[in-house]
Amino acid sequence: MHEVLNTVARWQAAGIDCALVTIVRSAGSIPRPVGTVMAVARDGTVVGSISGGCIESDVFHLATEVMTTGQATVRRYAVDDAGAGSVALMCGGSMDVLVQRAGPSDIPGLALVADSVAAGRPVATATVVSEGAHLGRSIVTTGTVRSGTCGDPLLDAAVVARATRHLEAGTVTTVQLGESGDCAETALSVLISSIARPPSMLVFGAVDFAHALVRAAKLLGYSVTLCDARPVFATRERFPEADEVVVMWPQDYLKQAAITPSTAICVLTHDPRFDVPALEIALRSDAGYVGAMGSRRTHTDRMERLRAAGVTDAELSRLSSPIGLDLGAATPEETAVSILAEVIALRRGGSGGRLGRSAGPIHPPEPAETNHRDLLDTA
Repeated sequence: MHEVLNTVARWQAAGIDCALVTIVRSAGSIPRPVGTVMAVARDGTVVGSISGGCIESDVFHLATEVMTTGQATVRRYAVDDAGAGSVALMCGGSMDVLVQRAGPSDIPGLALVADSVAAGRPVATATVVSEGAHLGRSIVTTGTVRSGTCGDPLLDAAVVARATRHLEAGTVTTVQLGESGDCAETALSVLISSIARPPSMLVFGAVDFAHALVRAAKLLGYSVTLCDARPVFATRERFPEADEVVVMWPQDYLKQAAITPSTAICVLTHDPRFDVPALEIALRSDAGYVGAMGSRRTHTDRMERLRAAGVTDAELSRLSSPIGLDLGAATPEETAVSILAEVIALRRGGSGGRLGRSAGPIHPPEPAETNHRDLLDTA
């Protein structure tokens, strides 16, 4: 999402007329989730995508019209939906798409998205997505700074309060509000999309597998730190893609590191002098993922050493070892895919199995719409 919004911010700065397309509601199976965005510039440039290609052409022409008229609009796309002008989704679901002008006066504050993401600060966009005079009105906020309006000062205050609560979640939700922010009213639907701080990955061991893992994790948007106690191996020249390269014993670094549930810790050292002390701390931390590389024999020896060090069975159950999913990986690059596949599966609640051999929906269900009063009750 933020890559598309960053591009729109650059277009705004250059005076390029453009439109923003957002999936605002869905039912059934659709290719992309609610909150997915696409942008179209007056010169025909397109960034992002909202489907597998089945409706992009129609959306492109609609965006061109909106740039001319300045009137935001919502269009529904569904299987065999005659109202979509014979343009239909092929995946069996339906979705509502908001198309709005995206000039500086239409969606001010998009530069705030770019600045916040670059600084690793959470930021949220909130847009009215229900039909009416407020349709397409947007606010961008970091909780302390905001830009834009949804059409009423009281409504703006309520929207910012709701968006602030979702900043760290990195999710998309819809809240129901009155036109003046009254929790007793539900005249407006407001889509809140938050961009959280990027997840972090701590990679211990400046080995060949670490080279591949650092590169691949960066492609997935992780903030990556490479740590090794050996200064000859832990260098910026060897790991140019890492956000940080640290020369320190792993356990010493972990004692002072900021570890959250969005942190993945990957121990690739193969050396009990490094990995056992590091894993003692990692397994007792808030990290969402802890994995260690090694053979079955290394794993058995490591588990014995960790138990001897006082690590409990409950703590040991958090350890992914040998690290990664069984993909038959043979190269460092394939191993990096195996590791990240396991991290993603754990983070998103996936099984790690083959989709072709499973039943049920491919995409996770969208969160249900949230009522404004519900949010107040859970404050």
